[in-house]
Amino acid sequence: MDRADGPGALDALFGTLRRRPDVEAPNLFAVDAADRLILDEADDALSAAPAGSVVVIGDHYGALTLGAAVRHGATGIRVHQDPLTGELALAANARDTLRDGCYRTLPLGTTLVEGARVVLLQVPRSLAELAEGAETIARAADPEVVVYAGGRDKHMTLAMNDVLGRSFEHVRPSRGRQKARVLVASGPVPGPATYPVTEYVADIDLTVVAHGAVFAGATLDIGTRFLLEHLPAPSPQVRTAVDLGCGSGILAVSLARRHPELVVTATDQSAAAVASAAATAAANGVADRVRTLRDDAMSTLPDASVDLVVCNPPFHVGAAVHTGGARKMFEAAGRVLRPGGELWTVFNTHLGYRSALERLVGPTRHVARGPKFTVARSIVPIPD
Repeated sequence: MDRADGPGALDALFGTLRRRPDVEAPNLFAVDAADRLILDEADDALSAAPAGSVVVIGDHYGALTLGAAVRHGATGIRVHQDPLTGELALAANARDTLRDGCYRTLPLGTTLVEGARVVLLQVPRSLAELAEGAETIARAADPEVVVYAGGRDKHMTLAMNDVLGRSFEHVRPSRGRQKARVLVASGPVPGPATYPVTEYVADIDLTVVAHGAVFAGATLDIGTRFLLEHLPAPSPQVRTAVDLGCGSGILAVSLARRHPELVVTATDQSAAAVASAAATAAANGVADRVRTLRDDAMSTLPDASVDLVVCNPPFHVGAAVHTGGARKMFEAAGRVLRPGGELWTVFNTHLGYRSALERLVGPTRHVARGPKFTVARSIVPIPD
């Protein structure tokens, strides 16, 4: 590839990028120092890469994909973003910059990385997610592939070198810049797939299946455990339920197993979570009553269409501690629940979400409250 635009082109591009539909706030950014450093470290490799041989994994909002297109005229870029909000933000930013024809979105797998010569990767917070991505690249990419895996210093650990080292012969760190650094991996060592993982959780008599990007993997996190301990049987008229932010599907599958009359939707913006929830439902014999949906906070579900929502919301947006994601989920629950419908949620006690739940859903009471977690029940008001 030849360099497409001058040195100021990236700055002009980055000045236009937005995060929407993800949460936008003064302390949340669409581009970070790691995006810039990854592109700079991969500059020569991108210039030499044949068309269609560039892959981008984990692009937050499009800086890497569109940066490669603007700086090098890259086309046929194959992109995988686990969060749906990242996909939608990239699509919107690509349209705004007239670059929507430069890439295509693919699931994590062979088609994504087959024959790839350059991989640009925003390092995820999860070592398991990094491992699954590295294994996938090593199995199917070109033997000469070079991976540029970058992130902010505060989110990177030496263990990431070891994870990449299991799938590549050579891993070297770049020089740091603006509190970011890049790990450059080459010499792929193909090996067997170790994801998704499957574990039997005896406490709840459930077989859990999880891809690398799923929160808590194939284990039962303590917040979900606390909610399950206090979740009562739904009233007889309840027929539809949603596990909002389903992760591996533990809440959805538990509801379906406990209450055969329920039809449950397990929904998450994470591609890995939706695939894991589907596999967990199948492993526990309830795939016929648990449907999966990749969606941004139930945006495609009709208003007043659901009887029950259960939710263990995140307290961060990406790597930043921020409650905007949880509030977005509460607002969505208030919209899709029928009058008299209930939201059951568990959250870190110190966050004090009760007032937000009252405002966005309806009358709320604390069902269980401990030093770490609170379980709350919110009811959508029935009009007079």
